[in-house]
Amino acid sequence: MVSEHSEATGDTSALALKILVAGGFGVGKTTLVGAVSEIKPLRTEELLSEVGQLVDDTDGVDQKVTTTVAMDFGRITIRSGLSLYLFGTPGQDRFWFLWDELSQGALGAVVLADTRRLQDCFPAVDYFEHRRIPFVVAVNCFAGARSYDAQDVSRALDLDQGTPVVLCDARERNSGKEVLIQLVEYAGRMHTARLLDSVS
Repeated sequence: MVSEHSEATGDTSALALKILVAGGFGVGKTTLVGAVSEIKPLRTEELLSEVGQLVDDTDGVDQKVTTTVAMDFGRITIRSGLSLYLFGTPGQDRFWFLWDELSQGALGAVVLADTRRLQDCFPAVDYFEHRRIPFVVAVNCFAGARSYDAQDVSRALDLDQGTPVVLCDARERNSGKEVLIQLVEYAGRMHTARLLDSVS
């Protein structure tokens, strides 16, 4: 995916990669996209309603007043010639039909996890594993939550060997940027290995 800017300037060395940010309801996807984006992020949030309380589990995130109903979008330049287009997915299962559309052409994904509600990221992990889309699990370290190391989280989620687990603060730009760098490096290794397997 080459950015419009690179096409307009004739600079074909500039690369824009599509990254998904997924995870359960209230885990911090919108926060992460907003924290790292160098442009004003596009958000499709709506206020939580009484009707939604019947289907949205707000236990543990009772301060949450809005929810993403389509996607979040942001952009970050990792280095000269490399930009990431970030697509935050909705967390509730009734919006999962959007994931197939959003995942088209994605290099990889960040699965945000909250150790207080770790089970909420199982659907995202399953989704990306079954579609062979490289992903990293980023544990959003909420204040007051019990801390676990990366190996504990990897075992609890029964991740494939080698799937990276990183600790982060979704509110902090540098922390989010480091997660994205690790994803790009991991996805690059995975795609290279698959390419080599296909020609061997």
